[in-house]
Amino acid sequence: MAIAAKMKLFIDKGSMIRKMFEEGARLRKIYGADKVYDFSLGNPNLPPPASLRERLAAVAKADESGLHAYMPNAGLDETRAAIAARAGADHGVALAGEQVVVTCGAAGALNIIFKALLDPGDEVIVPTPYFVEYGFIADNHGGALKPVPTLADFALDVGAIEAAMGPKTKIVLINSPNNPTGQIYSAESLARLAEAMTRRGRENGRDIYLVSDEPYRRIVYGGAQVPSTLAAYANSIVATSYSKDLSLPGERIGYAAVNPAAADLGDLMGALILANRILGFVNAPSLMQKVVAGIGNACVDVSLYQRKRDLLAEGLRKSGYDFALPPGAFYLFPKSPTPDEGRFVEILKEENILVVPGSGFGSPGYFRIAYCVDDKVIEGALPGFERAMKKAKAAG
Repeated sequence: MAIAAKMKLFIDKGSMIRKMFEEGARLRKIYGADKVYDFSLGNPNLPPPASLRERLAAVAKADESGLHAYMPNAGLDETRAAIAARAGADHGVALAGEQVVVTCGAAGALNIIFKALLDPGDEVIVPTPYFVEYGFIADNHGGALKPVPTLADFALDVGAIEAAMGPKTKIVLINSPNNPTGQIYSAESLARLAEAMTRRGRENGRDIYLVSDEPYRRIVYGGAQVPSTLAAYANSIVATSYSKDLSLPGERIGYAAVNPAAADLGDLMGALILANRILGFVNAPSLMQKVVAGIGNACVDVSLYQRKRDLLAEGLRKSGYDFALPPGAFYLFPKSPTPDEGRFVEILKEENILVVPGSGFGSPGYFRIAYCVDDKVIEGALPGFERAMKKAKAAG
């Protein structure tokens, strides 16, 4: 075999999200784009804010020496300082630019964090459901993902997490608002999690780090608030991107922000910055660093996502689907009306509706709908969702 056995295994497991997205492209060729209802990929469909487009045009036109030159691997000083100011205000923690590394998206941030922290065999605990690529990223750096169930409403089961923490635990990874459930982990649960991690860390004689992947922090509804991970626990790191709140997924711009109270802060920052270089990211794109440094608190119009959520939720409820209305992100995660959610996903596909099975997120029995699509896609799909439910019930 030409490729590594592990990579062959990963290809075979693959990302169900991407597989369904590719299936959508195939179906569109057969039936036409207006007859296929693709909810597979969390690809923001809102335009970036006007202020960002204006800033991008201004930066691109500026006659600035060194705009495209090499830079410090941690990012431009002005960008790190601007991010620290905004993130510090969001989290209620005094952050300095020296505690920020600008990265190629949240995935780049997670890779450098895991590279910096993990020794071979170290464990990364993650609540289910979780984004499938977490396992691949942990494996990139010799770690092993250890999924732990959440409660019935997908809130953190702190007791289960504490029971799962052992001598090899190095990271607890959370994602709030969550992909795929949209759940926001409460301040009370984060406080109890911090106590549990401190307790287990002392028992096992090692620091355990809380890593929060939060690109959906600003995609929240009805006045919901996302509690601060950095304020909850000293050994904490935030990984995030501008992909969702600024609709910039293709620009690969994000950052890692480290709690200034973290243990061995100097070594940790040095490891993160080195990892940014040696993993091949080197630094995030210079043009986009200049842009995000000057956009203030710009964000897409979240009310448009809320309207899409409500439109989809109302239609699905009328058809008998069972789900919790998510307070954040742009996904619904309904229960499958059939015991095997893969079978129901196939029934939906017969209606040219593409969703992702919950098993792809470590939670069989559910399926994910990404509603970051045009309203007409949601409206066009609702009759098919209703027919699929009737087919599932008729089949028993």
